[in-house]
Amino acid sequence: MSQLVLCNSNNDNNNNSNDNLSEDSSTPLTIYRCRAPIASLDCMEEFSAGSGLSALADRDGLGGMGGGNITKEQLLLSGLTHSAPAAPLALSRQTSVTPGLRYKNLGKSGLRVSNIGLGTWPTFGPSVSEDQAEQIIVLAVESGINVFDLSEAHSGTRAEVELGRILQRRGWKRTSFIVTTKIYWSTRSEERGLSRKHIIESVKASLARLQLSYIDVVIVHKSDPMCPMEEIVRAMHYIISQGWAMYWGTARWSPVEVMEAYTNCRQFNCVTPIVEQTEYHMFCREKTELYMPEMYNKIGVGLMAWSPISMGMTQGKEDATIQLFSRSSFRNRYSTFSWSEDETNVINKETAGSGYGGSGGGWTKSDRNQSEDGRRQTERVRELNALAEKMGCTLPQLAIAWCLKNESVQCLLLGAISVEQLYDSIQSLQLVPKLNSNMMADIERILENKPTRPPMISTLALR
Repeated sequence: MSQLVLCNSNNDNNNNSNDNLSEDSSTPLTIYRCRAPIASLDCMEEFSAGSGLSALADRDGLGGMGGGNITKEQLLLSGLTHSAPAAPLALSRQTSVTPGLRYKNLGKSGLRVSNIGLGTWPTFGPSVSEDQAEQIIVLAVESGINVFDLSEAHSGTRAEVELGRILQRRGWKRTSFIVTTKIYWSTRSEERGLSRKHIIESVKASLARLQLSYIDVVIVHKSDPMCPMEEIVRAMHYIISQGWAMYWGTARWSPVEVMEAYTNCRQFNCVTPIVEQTEYHMFCREKTELYMPEMYNKIGVGLMAWSPISMGMTQGKEDATIQLFSRSSFRNRYSTFSWSEDETNVINKETAGSGYGGSGGGWTKSDRNQSEDGRRQTERVRELNALAEKMGCTLPQLAIAWCLKNESVQCLLLGAISVEQLYDSIQSLQLVPKLNSNMMADIERILENKPTRPPMISTLALR
């Protein structure tokens, strides 16, 4: 005798149901009434695929009482993988969701961000017109991306001004997108730093340029050794208390600096940071894979990664794959180097017309010829390119999918200078399930750089 068991929190109803149980084998189904548990947000995301079924039913005139069948091809096009039911379900119509796109909590906060975001450095670069930039932003929004990352160090104040105009012109609901902008850098050297004066003035100036009433996440771009940490955290707490920002985070801070900021926040009863932005790709892994998960578990600081592929990538050229990853990523263990105005200007000139966000330019031929490490690195990239061709994708798409495979990455920032380029990058989401254990083992065999913690050494052994 098969039974469908449903329970109810009402004890009286449960008792009545038990009294009505029958031992007659001819009864095909016995039902217990029960109250279903509340589904989690992650589970609710999986049900969004049902919107495709509703859309097909409405389009083909298949109501709850209508006839007709939904073909397998229609199900695949609508993003469904299960078979069509005999009677179409009456589900509410929703917009289609990009396959592979997920929304995660940023850190241990309640802010839900898409697992890929748009880094606007190349989008608002000198080689992209205003119309092209707006088309890129529109494609991002229509694809489900809700994070837009800005930085004055990258494209000056133009990014904030142009993004603000686009948001106002399009009239999107303020609750539908998340804007993160950075402070510290300025076009004038005397205005740099993280003093309370500079932090407050920078945030107010960003609000004016963006034409927004608040910024979702204010990112402190690089720590300031000349400013006390107490002053920094108190200033960030003040701008949040004023309603100018909802959250704050850091970028290119070491784990020690992030922990120091968190400790000061707890000591002075200030709002703690929720995110650290850091560089992450196949040749820059130690901080992201070893230390950021520990920061998340201990103090709730999430991870927003950037530079899955470096700038200077030019598809179609023979040595294009050599420029895929930036040489600055191989310099030190935390993969960050000090930006300055001169370095930023040089990189902007060298990478004008490139589409992928990142740090630093590609290696020159003279550097590669002089460095054995450079030649080995080139060989690794060529092997990765061959592996990408075997999978039927491009090397940039493989690099993006590899970054997304890391569950610690809550949001991966991508860059684009054209609609086609952003569309190709978004398709990388569909490659993530294909990176099974065997494929990941092949990538590790090529990279040979899986980070490991150094062995623990007792101080007693040093005596």
